[in-house]
Amino acid sequence: MYEDFTIADHWTGEYLRCMWKATMVAIATRHADATDIRFSVNGKPVWIAMPNLAWVEQKRRTGYVITDYLAAQTAGRYLKGIIESGYDNGREMYTMTVDEVLEHAAAVVKEVGRTDHLPSLPVINEDVQPETQLGRLPADNVAAPISATMPSHPSSNIPTAN
Repeated sequence: MYEDFTIADHWTGEYLRCMWKATMVAIATRHADATDIRFSVNGKPVWIAMPNLAWVEQKRRTGYVITDYLAAQTAGRYLKGIIESGYDNGREMYTMTVDEVLEHAAAVVKEVGRTDHLPSLPVINEDVQPETQLGRLPADNVAAPISATMPSHPSSNIPTAN
């Protein structure tokens, strides 16, 4: 559906390959109350910012939540729409309103029938293990004995009187 699609640019006619790459809560990266969905458009990053209030409104209005899959599809549908209508292709970030999120989410669900029919998001690189990219926690190191990963207690360095 909208996690990986090709579309012609409104102005140039150039075909653009749009692929979902990431979903990030923007509070951590730019201190915004939004969730950012990253796409690669012909190799260039494009972010779709979705206000977190949309998740609250979706639950309040429908009783259902916006899942990660639905968020990616919603942002992809929005991206496709702005490309079709002649978006400013020099920008890296586009911001959706709450109403736009809800409208596009409803349209995506209507297309597939139910959220459990949404396609799963692709694995970006099956050869990359998160622990090699993000580091390991001491508790993850099962090869070394626990005593080797724990610092010694300060009292063990105090000399004893004879």
